[in-house]
Amino acid sequence: MWTVVYIAPNQKEAEKLEKMLTAEGFLVKLRTIGLPQANNSCSVEILVPESEVDEALEIINTIEV
Repeated sequence: MWTVVYIAPNQKEAEKLEKMLTAEGFLVKLRTIGLPQANNSCSVEILVPESEVDEALEIINTIEV
C-alpha cells in the first residue's frame, strides 16, 4: 500500500524530493492533486510504500524543501 508522506506545492519541488528520496533507496511515486492553476502549477502528493513511511519522513524532516 502506498502512503502520502508529503504534499509539495508544485511539480518542481515534488521532483526534487523524489530525487532525494530515491537516492536514499526509497521507492517513490508522485501523484498530482487537482487541476493546474493559472500559473500551471498544482500540488503533488509524494507517496512511499507503507513500510517505509517512518524512514522517509525522517529524511524529509532533515532536508529543507
